[in-house]
Amino acid sequence: MFPRVTAVLVVQHGGDRLRTTLDALRSQTRRPDDLAVVLMESDDDARRQVEALHPAHVVALAAPLPFGEAIATVERTLPEPADERDSLWLLSEDAAPEPTALESLVAALENARTAAIAAPKLVEWDDPRRIVRFGRSVTRGGRSLPIVDGELDQGQHDDLSDVLGADPAGMLVRHAVWRRLGGFDPALPVVDDGLDLGMRARLAGHRVIAVPAAVVRFADVGVAGPGSEPGGRAARRRARYARSAWLHRRLVDAPAAVVPLHWLALLPLAVLRSFRHLLVKTPGAIPGEFAAAIEVMATPQRVIRSRRAIARVKTAKWSALAPLRIRPDEVRVRRQQAAEARRQRARGRADDLQFLQTGGGWVLLATSALAVVVFAPLIASGGISGGGLLPLSADVATLWRNAAVGWREVGGGFLGAADPFAGVLAVLGSAAFWNPSAAILGLWLLAIPASGLGGWFAASRLTDRASLRVLGGLAWAVAPPLLDALAAGRPAAVLVHVLLPWLAVLMFAAGTSWAAAAAASLVFAAIVACAPVLAPALVLAWLVALPLSGRAAVRLAGIPLPALALALPLIVQQVDRGAPLSLLADPGVPRPGAEPLALQVALGQASGTWGRWEEALGGLVAEFVPPPVVLAVLLAPLALAAIAVVASRRLRGGLLALALAAVGFATAVGATLVHVAFVGERTVPVWAGAGISLMWLGLLAAAVLALSTVRRGAAAAAAVVSIFALAAVGPTVVALALGRTAVGPAPERTLPAFVEAEAAADPRVGTLRMRPTSDGGLRATVERGTGATLDEQSTLASTQRELTGTTESIATLAGNLAARSGYDATASIEEFGLSFVLLGPADPADTAAVAVEQRARAALDGNPQVAPIGETDFGALWRFIDADADVAGAGVPDLGPAAGWIVAGQLTVIGAALLLSIPTGGGREPDRRPPSVRRRRRFARGRGRRGGAGTEDRDPTTAPASPEHAETATPSPAAPSDDRRPTEAPASDVHHHDEPAPARVAAPGQPDDEDGGDRRAEDA
Repeated sequence: MFPRVTAVLVVQHGGDRLRTTLDALRSQTRRPDDLAVVLMESDDDARRQVEALHPAHVVALAAPLPFGEAIATVERTLPEPADERDSLWLLSEDAAPEPTALESLVAALENARTAAIAAPKLVEWDDPRRIVRFGRSVTRGGRSLPIVDGELDQGQHDDLSDVLGADPAGMLVRHAVWRRLGGFDPALPVVDDGLDLGMRARLAGHRVIAVPAAVVRFADVGVAGPGSEPGGRAARRRARYARSAWLHRRLVDAPAAVVPLHWLALLPLAVLRSFRHLLVKTPGAIPGEFAAAIEVMATPQRVIRSRRAIARVKTAKWSALAPLRIRPDEVRVRRQQAAEARRQRARGRADDLQFLQTGGGWVLLATSALAVVVFAPLIASGGISGGGLLPLSADVATLWRNAAVGWREVGGGFLGAADPFAGVLAVLGSAAFWNPSAAILGLWLLAIPASGLGGWFAASRLTDRASLRVLGGLAWAVAPPLLDALAAGRPAAVLVHVLLPWLAVLMFAAGTSWAAAAAASLVFAAIVACAPVLAPALVLAWLVALPLSGRAAVRLAGIPLPALALALPLIVQQVDRGAPLSLLADPGVPRPGAEPLALQVALGQASGTWGRWEEALGGLVAEFVPPPVVLAVLLAPLALAAIAVVASRRLRGGLLALALAAVGFATAVGATLVHVAFVGERTVPVWAGAGISLMWLGLLAAAVLALSTVRRGAAAAAAVVSIFALAAVGPTVVALALGRTAVGPAPERTLPAFVEAEAAADPRVGTLRMRPTSDGGLRATVERGTGATLDEQSTLASTQRELTGTTESIATLAGNLAARSGYDATASIEEFGLSFVLLGPADPADTAAVAVEQRARAALDGNPQVAPIGETDFGALWRFIDADADVAGAGVPDLGPAAGWIVAGQLTVIGAALLLSIPTGGGREPDRRPPSVRRRRRFARGRGRRGGAGTEDRDPTTAPASPEHAETATPSPAAPSDDRRPTEAPASDVHHHDEPAPARVAAPGQPDDEDGGDRRAEDA
């Protein structure tokens, strides 16, 4: 008597696939004896197709169910199996068996009486030559893996027999064994249901066999299993299902004694795996990681039910499954093959920047030479000072402590949030950990070359032409806002100018790379930390970029998060005291200066001058030509080239660049109207140079885009723009080279040697420093250790509108010490932990300040509470007779646990971005970049020669970076340009040689010529 086979078909969508599957059932050489069908939300057409086969059992469901539950629903309506040979054939509408599939499965079960489950070979629906999956097993750690996955079927796996489990589609199961096992585990509705059923069958003493001769075409649309829908969202959903199933099986399969330990480890493991997801650039899987862990932790009843189901049928030991697990060496081979596949993909997307061929080397050489000439006196010095420059703290630990919420040493000392700029300084100082202050000197020496490189790389995203890339590098390296910042000693403004083009470069790549997006977020945070006034403009640019990037917006969405994490404590504190505009204050030392006019801003001048042309040749130039006219004429070529973009083919990108320039101009003009910082009673406007740098970036981008469309003479035009731009900053370059600016070599110390010697023993020794002012007053500050440092400055102190209790006490102490009185300073000395008084010299030309100094000297010399030490390079020094370094005022108060939680939150966000930005090898991320303009043109010419259609030119600056372009392929030397099928590879190498070599896809605007010449426009 032949075994009875009941085919169980699950229908959900209907349509052509269902019709094909039903036809496949009719064409079986061994027809099933009965047909049971589950219709889930099926339409009338699907119902009519099913009824044409006269099924014995039909169950209609109003809502879709997982495959296992749907099978269980109709299986309960079937009669009891007549004997052990009766079987169930599990099918879905997207699983069409080949004519001999059922015959092969039945024969396999008949020949292997100990086998309870027979699994077919699942092949692609449209290409039966390729195996989708065949068999399934687990690693030692319990991870589920298909035994065969995505290989070309050349018969290399026809000897596969015993397996641990398989995918449920097409599976043939003995009906009696199915009922004893209880069917699929309801706790595994989507993933690993077939694997779990096979493992339970093995533990019950049965075998699970793979049948290579039984072939089932499988579309994998998600009726049985998680499906293979393309797209990031679907991939994340599949990852969550797989992780949830893995964790459930871990708790079910583990010995009872260690289940609580596994349960407690679920969340910590989710945290650790989240770090791995960041490293391998799959941050989208992190929410699913935690969701899976929480789901398994919150449903212990499922684990208990699954463990009881195993215990009820278990007759074999768990060790019986060990031979069927995937061996560690095989796992290692699979990882190596995956890495090789990633490298193959990476070879197809290499960026041919052609740095040396397109002028990058010359830009670096020229800007380095200019830096050497301009800063030659600083090269031999041990540091730099002047303007808004101060030394950094002497050790890295103090740098990082000042970058966190805590005690601020300025303004007499207070608890408060750190400026985000302090974090930038901590990173910068850590690069020169042996002497952090040397990092500031290094910044000055490298600012011009680094800016030149940034400008060149930013221009390389817009054009292939060497002349225009050189224009971008040189014009950015000598931009007026950079030179003004270098001359005024403004490290924050220098960093902003250096980083802006790199932010542009990373934003170009952020739509196609998680690493680039994370790096862009860190650069974004650094720029906002250095110039908070740029935050509105950058946020506006980010909001514009989101809709323009299409589906890639998910990568850009988190770019402002690190900046927000760093600034949030400061935002809360400034808003709490009713001064939200103070958030725009420049970090570092408040530096009063002339406010530039709107015309000066338009001409790129941030220091309130006309590019120093009024001083050129001793004022000789200004006598013949007004400085504004000279400056306007020299910058006219750049402005005209930028405006010309509106008449070019690259209009969209040009308009975006001009809009960026307009936003930068508005930011710079608005900055001059914001006065939120104070030096004494004098207000300090926000530095306009940051906005001017943004304006200059937009103008330069527009000029490069416009000139890139010129057929003839683009190189000459770029040379004219470069020469005129260099001439415009000539007087400023000369002033820097001759040392006629506020910046110069730093002195050996910032406080007298006597104080520094005391600070060596007591780093928190206090010095009351008093400086006469031109209005007849004294400016008094308390400095600790060896003196004030740049990293301890705080905008909370510089934007304080009124005297606090602490600053009022300091003012009272200084005022009484500088005048003859009977004031007892003992209490104040103890309050602030003071040991010295330093009276700075007054400007000899300022009679009011000289009078104040003389009066203060006389009062201090006659005060019995202080003892004179003598004259120093920094002024007259006295020591408090009753000074005690161990008093409470000299210590740092306890910060409490809140500061630690704030720092932990900031480190979490920054650390996540940093991990995500670390490159982990090419090819890990799918290549979604559209082909470059030149490659499309070359392809169009090639097709035109063959009689094909050409490709229309498109602006690379606005080419979408969404996943829709992931499959865009272009001919390359490594790939054939015709449609010939690849030669089939031998079985031992089916993983890599069954497809043609990948075509190289260039990034938007990337060069793809070997010569790097200026021929982009000629190809139009």
